[in-house]
Amino acid sequence: MGWGNRWPEKQPRPKVQQLSEEQKNKILALMTAAINESPVMTALGMRVRFLRGRFYVESLRPGLHKSSSGDVVARLTPIAGSQLTLLLEKERAKGNWLEIARGAARKLSRIIVEDPKQTFHGLGPLDRSIRQAREEGLDRLQLMKKGRLGFIYAGRGVECTLQEILFHYFGMPIDVIAEPREWYAYRREPRIVEISKDRRAVLVRFSSLNVSFGMEFAGSCLYAFVNSRWQAFTIKPNQSESIAKAITWL
Repeated sequence: MGWGNRWPEKQPRPKVQQLSEEQKNKILALMTAAINESPVMTALGMRVRFLRGRFYVESLRPGLHKSSSGDVVARLTPIAGSQLTLLLEKERAKGNWLEIARGAARKLSRIIVEDPKQTFHGLGPLDRSIRQAREEGLDRLQLMKKGRLGFIYAGRGVECTLQEILFHYFGMPIDVIAEPREWYAYRREPRIVEISKDRRAVLVRFSSLNVSFGMEFAGSCLYAFVNSRWQAFTIKPNQSESIAKAITWL
């Protein structure tokens, strides 16, 4: 590569296709149905709205009125000149959108719900396991401990994700498991560090590796049963060596 080569030009964004009222309502109905069928998305207060020619999937925090603006999880744009093809995007920073996929509303709704690459909520495996439990007529699936901190599904020997462990074994609600949401947005990988003897506190460490700098960024979260309910507490790095130290700091 020689001196003076031009920086690649930014690709122009697809033009927005104007939808008829019938087309808009059909897509809204399809996406709303996908959200309502998802245990995770309903628990996180997800909804879809049509604003300024685009569809926005939002998460409405507890206590907020339905007319309030929620946290934008995904944006879907009808692409001009196509057979109702939608562009699915995730906002990386304010006004900076990353393309995830293109396709029909049904396909993109499934991508958001199942979240195979942990792009939107990071709880795809948990959503599938809860659906399976409901199909079997159960509230939660049975887990068995494997080693000191590992867990597998009883009778199948399949290992569980952290989120599945917190839900099926400890009985935590989904909205607590989803915290800290910003850490999941950065794709930080969680792992259990310690479990209290009474099973009312779980210390979890989230980490991610920056390949460019070879550095690991980590943070800790304490999930604890306090005041008759499960809650999530982010812990300062120098206070996260153990559950006892984290509780003392809190």
